Parts: sequence; structure tokens; C-alpha cells
Amino acid sequence: MTKIAHFEPARVIVGVDTHKDEHVAVAIDQLGVRLGEHRIPTTPAGYRNLDRWAGGLGGVVAFGVEGTGSYGAGLSRFLAQCDRRVIEVSRPDRSLRRRLGKSDSIDAESAARSVLAGTATGTPKSGAGNVEMIRALSIARGSAVKARKQASNQINSLVVTAHAGLRDLLIGLSTGRLVKRCSSFRPGKVTTPVSAAKFTLRSLARRCQNLTAEVRMLDAELKRLTEETAPGLTGAYCIGPNTAAALLITAGDNPERMKSEAAFAALCGVSPVPASSGKTTRYRLNRGGDRRANAALHQIVIVRLRHDARTRAYMERRTKEGKGKMEVIRCLKRSVAREVFKILRNLEQQKRKNAA
Repeated sequence: MTKIAHFEPARVIVGVDTHKDEHVAVAIDQLGVRLGEHRIPTTPAGYRNLDRWAGGLGGVVAFGVEGTGSYGAGLSRFLAQCDRRVIEVSRPDRSLRRRLGKSDSIDAESAARSVLAGTATGTPKSGAGNVEMIRALSIARGSAVKARKQASNQINSLVVTAHAGLRDLLIGLSTGRLVKRCSSFRPGKVTTPVSAAKFTLRSLARRCQNLTAEVRMLDAELKRLTEETAPGLTGAYCIGPNTAAALLITAGDNPERMKSEAAFAALCGVSPVPASSGKTTRYRLNRGGDRRANAALHQIVIVRLRHDARTRAYMERRTKEGKGKMEVIRCLKRSVAREVFKILRNLEQQKRKNAA
């Protein structure tokens, strides 16, 4: 009697190399056999086309997408809305590119194979809630603060090189008083170096004032959103709206993607990295992770060292044990990361209870 062979449908893994105007996708099956390549425009219609193409090859297991925080953000959100599993994939390392070369097709296939091998496991940020709004406002605030600092530096530089009478009038003033004084200048017609300097100083001073008003407006919105999103975080000691915003942006709208406190610490760049060899056992500083979150943790620790008696006592005790100041600060940053993770985890549990 002849046995009839039953073939399992292919389990499809799709890797996507993302670009501004076009995405390139390569599909492989559970055995690593390449099934096909597909190119789509970065439009909703293109995203739907990719989903239909992948579904036509078999049962889709996952999409491995490069650049889920930039060019791949739109595709990642679309696939998540379609209940597809999306995995964030890092770009191929240099050794792989030296051996295999570089092309969109090669990168897409590499993304799919990294998902199949289990080397890519990260869940991308959902980008569909308050944290996405906080991220956008933080970008605007950061550029406004940078532009204001640049303008104030230019004012000080012009004062140093100004003619003696104008220089003597302005030298020694604090930045705030200097800006206020320069904004009230009436240079008249620009016919001399002094009138040109006054005209320029007034222009820069008024720019500083406008940027200060913009920063205050953005700070008010960030304060409202961070308190609404994570009241436990903004209520913690020495964590203000801006540091809370940086930490929330790192965690994303879906903090459940971080499986443990150690994962969040690594994401913030405050987890020790093994650097052992032979009989030597040691750890080195983690220079990876989100540097904005790392800077926010550092700022929290510095403020607590100034105002919190327990933190100062910890610093004194560990210093007496032979630890250096920066080493103790790294320990404190890890402790704050643990504290923040617990707050975010409690927030996620509360959301689930409210949803139920």
C-alpha cells in the first residue's frame, strides 16, 4: 500500500531592510530555504501588499525589521496592528558584511536569518501612546535649548570683541541680565561698527527670549504628559519631568517588552559587562545602551548626592571600602535603574487591571 506524504505548510520568516522610500523583504522558511524577495513602497498600500505576499508563502512566524525606530517605524506599527509578530533587528556586523558583501537583498536576508537563529529577539517600541508624544516634544525642547545656548554664546563672544564703550556697558553682567539689556537696544540705522554690534546683540537677545518662552511652553506640556503617563515616576525623589521623559522614551509605550530589571539596566547602559580572560575575572563599564537614559540616571544620582542623606551615607561607606567615586556613582545608577524598572512594571500591571 502506497503511503501518501503529508507536507507541512512552510513557516515563513520575513526579513526587511528599510529605507526612506522603499523597503526590501526576503522570506525564508523554517529550514532556512530562501522563498523569495519583494520590494514595496513605504506607503500603507505597500505595507498591505507585503503582508499579503508573506501570507501567500505560508504561515508567517515573524517579521524581522531593521530600523524600527526610524525608517521602519511605520511598517512596524502597521504589522503590529495586523497582529503580526515584529522583531527588532540590528544591522549586520562588519565581519559578515566583509564576507557576504552589502546590498538591500543581502541585508534583508540577514535580518530574516538572525530571527531564525534567535540572535534577534527584541520587541520594538509600539509608538502609539503618550510616550510617543513625549518623544516628539522632547526633540523640540532639546533643539530649542541647544539654539538658545548657541545664541547666548554668540552674545558673549560679541561683547568680548565689541568697542570699548559698549563692552564696558555690558561686561560682567549675568547671562539673564545681559540678554535683557541687549534686547532693549535701539541701534538706529546701521552705519557704524557700534550700531551693527547693537543691532546684532538685540537680534540674538530677542531670539534667546523667544526660545526661552518656547522651552517653558514645552516644559509645561512635558510635565503634564509625564505626570499623566507615569505619576509614580515623576513622584519619585529627584526625578523631574525631563529626566522622567528620557526614561519613558527609552522604555517606550510598551514597557512589558523589557523582560527583567537587568534588561532595562542594559538598555540604559548601566549594567556591568563581563571582561574576563583566563584567571582574571573582571567587569568593565557598559558604554552601550541609550545614552540619554544613561545621562538621566546620572543626573538623578548627582542631585541625590547633594540633597539625600541616605545617598551621601552610601557614598561615604563605599568610599571607605576602597571604591572610587565614579565606581560608586555607577552602582547608584544601577540602583536607580532598578527603582525605575519597578515603577514602570507596577504601571504596566495597573494598566492591565484597568483594561480587565
